[in-house]
Amino acid sequence: MSKVIDFQTDPSGYHHWKVDYDGPVATVYMDVDEDAGLFEGYKLKLNSYDLGVDIELADVVQRMRFEHPEVKTVVMQSGKDLVFCAGANIRMLGGAAHSHKVNFCKFTNETRNTFEAAEADSGQKWIAAVKGACAGGGYELALACNYIMLTDDSTTSVALPEVPLLAVLPGTGGLTRVTDKRKVRRDRADIFCSIEEGIKGKRAKDWRLVDEVVPNSKFADTVAERAREFASSSPKADVEKGIALTPLNRTIDDKGVHYDLVEVEIDRAGRKATITLSGPETDAPASTDELVALGAEGYMLKLARELDDAILHMRLNEMDIGLWVFRTQGDPEKVAAHEAMLLDSDDFWLSNEILQYWKRVLKRVDVTSRSLAALVEHGSCYAGVLAELLFAVDRSYMMEDEFEGDNRPIATITLSQSNFGRYPMGNDLSRLETRFYGEPESVTKAQAHTGEALEAGEADDLGLVTMVLDDIDWDDEIRIFMEERASFSPDAMTGMEANLRFAGPETMETRIFGRLTAWQNWIFNRPNAVGETGALQRYGTGVRGEYNMERV
Repeated sequence: MSKVIDFQTDPSGYHHWKVDYDGPVATVYMDVDEDAGLFEGYKLKLNSYDLGVDIELADVVQRMRFEHPEVKTVVMQSGKDLVFCAGANIRMLGGAAHSHKVNFCKFTNETRNTFEAAEADSGQKWIAAVKGACAGGGYELALACNYIMLTDDSTTSVALPEVPLLAVLPGTGGLTRVTDKRKVRRDRADIFCSIEEGIKGKRAKDWRLVDEVVPNSKFADTVAERAREFASSSPKADVEKGIALTPLNRTIDDKGVHYDLVEVEIDRAGRKATITLSGPETDAPASTDELVALGAEGYMLKLARELDDAILHMRLNEMDIGLWVFRTQGDPEKVAAHEAMLLDSDDFWLSNEILQYWKRVLKRVDVTSRSLAALVEHGSCYAGVLAELLFAVDRSYMMEDEFEGDNRPIATITLSQSNFGRYPMGNDLSRLETRFYGEPESVTKAQAHTGEALEAGEADDLGLVTMVLDDIDWDDEIRIFMEERASFSPDAMTGMEANLRFAGPETMETRIFGRLTAWQNWIFNRPNAVGETGALQRYGTGVRGEYNMERV
């Protein structure tokens, strides 16, 4: 078996990031250890990064939310002289498998989206304090921050040089954030993305590539002043102490991945994984004090963390498993009660963070390039947030009436208020709005049944599942579907699913995960980038890539 990529880490294991906490202000230093790459064969020079660097950054961002809710402003800066960040490591990209490159870009995009949304979701504003060369993925790190400060000296610039240097595109949203977020004029963006040397000082500010340019002699003081200023004006409530994100209880073996609440069973012959989520055994917390006391062991947070880790593990370590089938088992009333406790106290910091985390986990499901299905069996607990899985997958099947020899409670689906906007997709619509795009009356009809335990006939009438099946047809229909899905080309499936999942308006996020990913996926296969004489292979040799100049 190849090396298992582990997405679990903690500050004691960081190689590449350092964090200083000072009340409402935290400073995150990018100080990459060039000898601590995730794989052999390259050095992470000039604060360049690979997946391992981003796994640590994702952990920093997550712990900032839960362990340090007192933080209102976060400053990201370099721990090295003369360079902010050189972007994704080119040697890593040149030597990595195509699938790794694409999954690497997806995870880095998700990580950047998370700290970009921290101000709106959690009241934590991120400032990029750029000093030194800031190129490619390094500028994309800065772009995802809420405010960019640039020192005005001879060595500091921002750049997106991927097209002229590497024959690829900026992989983590650079093109889209320049136009959609920074509102850079299109022709200026064309110049900026076509030059190697980047843009400095006042011109960078005039073109809206950064928010503020500061003389080098005043830079450190001004960054500190701006961080305090933003913190003091933040509407975020003061919180004295967070909770500890303790390690997950997880076992990985040939049969799958096993947690306390999530079970991933892998069928290699059938190229499928069955992901079973268990409902809570205990009652919902009676108060926010009890929620805090439970910490990372609270049901809603624990389940989200385990599912998140399972998704990431399966994406990177089990790429041949093309079909994921979601199941749930448990008491739907208890699931609904646990979620209701959070919804009723969503102005409390921890309740809000758990709900925002579920939003991110469900978005991770949406953009996972696997065929996704869900089974609503007897004894299942698809209520509220777990019902969102039914609207995220490509197809869902529900048991109808009693099954011979099955004594579990009859299959039901229970909608909550959260299914109508609490967990929006990347297109800024709820999953039900996306499911019923162009049929707002169907959403209204479903909403009228909020809180009801809907059996198969009712769920089918409301359009909440793909198909309802009785005892006679269940086994054969499910088997035929799974065998058929596993027989299709995974490339065609990925393209079809990605096109069908995001109905409705396009947003910056859908453009990054849809349009950018599709183009980059194609470009990463082209000889101009990855062939023997391609730009990624020749980078650093002093010889430019040789290109087939045919436009296709």
